[in-house]
Amino acid sequence: MSKKSEGIMDKTIDPRILRTRKLIMDAFMELAIEKDFKDITIKDITQRATVNRATFYYHFFDKYDLLEKVLSEDVLQGVLKNVTSHEALTPESLNEIFFSLLSFQRGLATQCSRSYEAFTPKIETIVKDELGRVFRDLLKHKYPEWPYEKVELHSIIISWSLYGMSTKYVKSGDTPSNELMIETFTKLLK
Repeated sequence: MSKKSEGIMDKTIDPRILRTRKLIMDAFMELAIEKDFKDITIKDITQRATVNRATFYYHFFDKYDLLEKVLSEDVLQGVLKNVTSHEALTPESLNEIFFSLLSFQRGLATQCSRSYEAFTPKIETIVKDELGRVFRDLLKHKYPEWPYEKVELHSIIISWSLYGMSTKYVKSGDTPSNELMIETFTKLLK
């Protein structure tokens, strides 16, 4: 998260600032549905959000910063809520998280089909980082005797595996069976 955006989120925020920030983020998402990411300009965003450029730059450094914030603060929150609702890593909980992630990625690919390819590297980074953080906490709780390095490596394996599998199924358009995924996650967690 950028220093500028962190500073905004650390304080008690005036509701007008939150509304303006949401207006900008919503305008960006609307434009992402209509245009390729590379074709979206700050002017497009500010006109759609009915704010001026200075207001945009108060909240975000550029459209890449805006993309990152939209993905991490807004779009991905449903998946992260699902992940953090689990108290333990089990094949069943990973299966539920996987299908939530798959649904998220499919929705984004469908809704923002014109910009999805441009979003993919940023989505990948954010999803892997956020899932890794949550899995690290769950693994520390489940295996308090494990050294940090082991917890870190296992959280990477799990988060990257989930992301890779969900991406595979988004691209293919197929949906795996619950049985196959539970079997896969049972082996992954051994």
